[in-house]
Amino acid sequence: MKEEFLHYLWKFKKFDILNLKTFTGENIMIVNVGQYLELAGPDFFNAQIIIADQKWAGNVEIHLKSSDWYLHHHERDSAYENVILHVVWEHDTDIYRKNNIEIPVLELKKYVDEQTLADYQSLMTPKSWLFCEKHIKYIHKFTLRNWQERLFFERLERKSKPINLLLLETNSDWEAVLFCLLAKNFGLNTNGENFLKIAVSIPFSLIRKERSEIENLEALLLGKAGLLDLEKEDNYFKDLKFRYFYLLHKYQLEKIMVDSVQFFKHRPDNFPTIRLSQLANLYHVQQNLFSKLVEVNTVENIYKIFDISVSNYWLNHYQFDKESPKKKKQLSKSFVDLIIINTIIPLLFAYAKSQGKETSEDLIQLLYEVAPEKNAIIEKFSFFGIKAQNAFESQSLLQLKNEYCNKSRCLECGIGMELLKKS
Repeated sequence: MKEEFLHYLWKFKKFDILNLKTFTGENIMIVNVGQYLELAGPDFFNAQIIIADQKWAGNVEIHLKSSDWYLHHHERDSAYENVILHVVWEHDTDIYRKNNIEIPVLELKKYVDEQTLADYQSLMTPKSWLFCEKHIKYIHKFTLRNWQERLFFERLERKSKPINLLLLETNSDWEAVLFCLLAKNFGLNTNGENFLKIAVSIPFSLIRKERSEIENLEALLLGKAGLLDLEKEDNYFKDLKFRYFYLLHKYQLEKIMVDSVQFFKHRPDNFPTIRLSQLANLYHVQQNLFSKLVEVNTVENIYKIFDISVSNYWLNHYQFDKESPKKKKQLSKSFVDLIIINTIIPLLFAYAKSQGKETSEDLIQLLYEVAPEKNAIIEKFSFFGIKAQNAFESQSLLQLKNEYCNKSRCLECGIGMELLKKS
């Protein structure tokens, strides 16, 4: 049993409240259970309780066992001096205030019916994938929608943390931060961290200065990726290599050590050569990209901004020295969707927050226009009756599975709480 379950029982009075007695036999009447703030200190603040015809106002502390009071060293903490009732599942020792007055104890297990316990045990018993997999599809749509919003913004808060770190590293240059985040996204899971290191190592002022020549941008990105280190007969390779070392000298840049970028197990369109050329072409074509994205109000406008391909050489190459059938190699709609989900929306969220603006509904509306991700987690939720219709819903489901289901946080989950309240 978890302490959070006792918090739930007390908060919603899911026990026999008419016949309560302290462990020593004094009658208890709950006037107000108090405020559940989930902060440091007692669990419920400003409760009102009548014990043996005496009304008390103060705090309530909850533990699995009475002895947990000493295990957590509450006897040393003045914040617990105003505890008027110690609610426990099992009373195993008496607890005293500093003035040696015993704190009244309510042993809760005497007052919880078997069905409530059975429902809790059923929810917390491991299933094949979800604790609530047999019941989740019956959750009311209003409850699910509200919880999805909470999950979605929790996920955005998490994604904002690396953005804030990049802001510190770039002197709050939002255009530079966008460049770094896009580089990571263009590298996907396999090359993402390497691409991020490459982007961080290039001052964005250089991207601004050299954007008029696509070859210079490619030289910087491919060179930093270690793709120009070898010797090849290919004339374009030789040209990029010359440009790369010229730019290193011109701007006094250091060569960085990154792990070898991966070609293995990638479809050719995801080869690092192609993705880096597309990234270079994006900044060759688009100026003040972040400023444009801040102004967009539809996903269709974002698709137009990212309607880019590769430079001429890569139209009929995937690697140096190996010619292939000519192909335009534009960014696909599904790839741009990933950029919207993983870069643009988190960045717009962080920017709005830094400006003190409220854009929650606008961000949700944008993701309503984006198709849901296709992966094992989303497919499994669909199997259990929760089908994601758009990227807003798929993002919230990923947060639910990774941060609540996988960590058995059912008693902190809006769905878990709703299922228990129905019992």
